[in-house]
Amino acid sequence: MTKRCPICAAPAVRDHAPFCSRGCASRDLLRWLDEGYRLPGAPVDPEMIDVAGAEGLDRRRDTD
Repeated sequence: MTKRCPICAAPAVRDHAPFCSRGCASRDLLRWLDEGYRLPGAPVDPEMIDVAGAEGLDRRRDTD
């Protein structure tokens, strides 16, 4: 059984596994970066996001 590229279904190549080429690997990465892959879940309540905590992390990094 030959493994197939998850993007185009061509046979996978060892150097680019599990993809067939650098192009398909790049396409997959772009889908991840563009949030093309998502898991279903409940919507997030904006009031539950701790913005001050996230900003505090950035400040601590600047003082190091």
